[in-house]
Amino acid sequence: MVAWMFSTSRNGDVVIQTEQELAGLAISLGAAELGAISVSERALASCGVVPSKAELSRSRKAISSGLDPLGEYFCKLRSPAERRPVGATYTPHAIVSAMTSWASSRKPIRVVDPGAGSGRFIIAAGRSIPGAELVAVETDPLAALLCRAHLVAAGFAKRARVITRDYRRLELPAIGGPTVFLGNPPYVRHHLIEPQWKSWLVEKARSVGLEASQLAGLHVYFFLATARLAQNGDFGVLVTAAEWLDVNYGALVRRLFLGALGGESLHVVEPEALPFSDAATTAVVSCFKIGARPRSVRMRRIAALSDLEPLDGGRPVRRERLDTASRWTPLTHSPKKVPSGHVELGELCRVHRGQVTGFNKVWIADSHSEQLPDSLLFPSVTRARELFDTGDSLNDLHRLKRVIDLPVDLDVLSSNDRRQVNRFLKFARSMGADKGFIAEHRKAWWSVGLRKPAPILATYMARRTPAFVRNLASARHINIAHGIYPRELLAPRVLDALVRHLNSYTSLSDGRMYAGGLTKFEPKEMERLIIPSLELLVSMTA
Repeated sequence: MVAWMFSTSRNGDVVIQTEQELAGLAISLGAAELGAISVSERALASCGVVPSKAELSRSRKAISSGLDPLGEYFCKLRSPAERRPVGATYTPHAIVSAMTSWASSRKPIRVVDPGAGSGRFIIAAGRSIPGAELVAVETDPLAALLCRAHLVAAGFAKRARVITRDYRRLELPAIGGPTVFLGNPPYVRHHLIEPQWKSWLVEKARSVGLEASQLAGLHVYFFLATARLAQNGDFGVLVTAAEWLDVNYGALVRRLFLGALGGESLHVVEPEALPFSDAATTAVVSCFKIGARPRSVRMRRIAALSDLEPLDGGRPVRRERLDTASRWTPLTHSPKKVPSGHVELGELCRVHRGQVTGFNKVWIADSHSEQLPDSLLFPSVTRARELFDTGDSLNDLHRLKRVIDLPVDLDVLSSNDRRQVNRFLKFARSMGADKGFIAEHRKAWWSVGLRKPAPILATYMARRTPAFVRNLASARHINIAHGIYPRELLAPRVLDALVRHLNSYTSLSDGRMYAGGLTKFEPKEMERLIIPSLELLVSMTA
């Protein structure tokens, strides 16, 4: 037993007012009885002030009743501004309860809290998962002391460890059963993260075949560290700020969620619900099973914390749809009520706007391109009217203009074709086609990069509902139309049935209306159109 040197005790029934008093309270509750404490914790403890008997008794009673008086004191003594640089944001009981219930239902034999703070998650896990080993990881020495005291006072000292170490350096021994990673990783902006850790992120991400941005916040590092620590069959449920769903630096987490982490569900908590009491932000609870590849990920939005538990709701969104989406938040919004046997178009198909040429007068063939070989000229839909006038199917390419699409590598051309192309490129430069944003951001300014023919083409901006057309002629399209590409091979009769449904049931209210009655359907808005399920479409063609 370590002998602690305390300052003179405070007399009377008073609340904790200093960090020295809080450290003294932690030691008096038994913090030193849980494992070997770190040098930094020891230094704090040596300056601790013995609490009054009344305060000690009050804290014990609060802990036994399921409260976290130590964490409450910590948050009062350190303002949000003081805690923000290290990401110490404490989690409300309703979120802790919902996440711990989900974790306990997976029957883990070990629980790891990546950023334990005063131990809210690890204590809740101890109470709901009998016999599981409890591992709390925390870098702040005062918070680590509080976590130790909390675990001892709650009666979990014999099966708990507190590791005062950066989670990114953690190593876990093998164990004969599933581990669950449970908690609230710290949120720290990238400009407060040291350069060596930014290099760590890039290097470790690259080692698993992924790219990482040095603009990432600290919670991104914790997702990657979890993926590195976990084994197949392990689970995770983490609550973080929701920005990784959409921002560029969040792409690493999105790739991990669909890949190594085995994402199962996402539960977005609106800022009005105050998921973090001292930070007005949208939060997301991420549930995953390492090694899993579910067909769909369940997604939902929560307006009140009381609606969070259980973590088993949400509408399914296909993995392929998430894989091609650069932003995930739009997919969490509840669509209008989906009738039984129906789904969103995006569940069956991807919608892509046609390629931007950057200079139609040059790249749409005319007299200036008469000498170019036919193999470089692609019949394409270049005006919405061409789809409005064709009916349900486009069968004839002869009425369409052709778009010039040169290969990136011009050396693949024959010598004769290359001479014709060089003559054309001289003209294109004289028109300024090699300048401007579009040209400068291509692999090669002369290569438009038309998409492959889409089985279904659709207009997307007019004062009428879109026209959906079966592309039987395999025409290309530029950015006046959307291409609808099935996520899996669909029989022609199923595509025909889908086009008939879209033309019959799409409404102007499904799009975005502008002044003057012009209505626009962005690709993601079109993907949210309600259509019959694949099974129902097949039955419609029988």
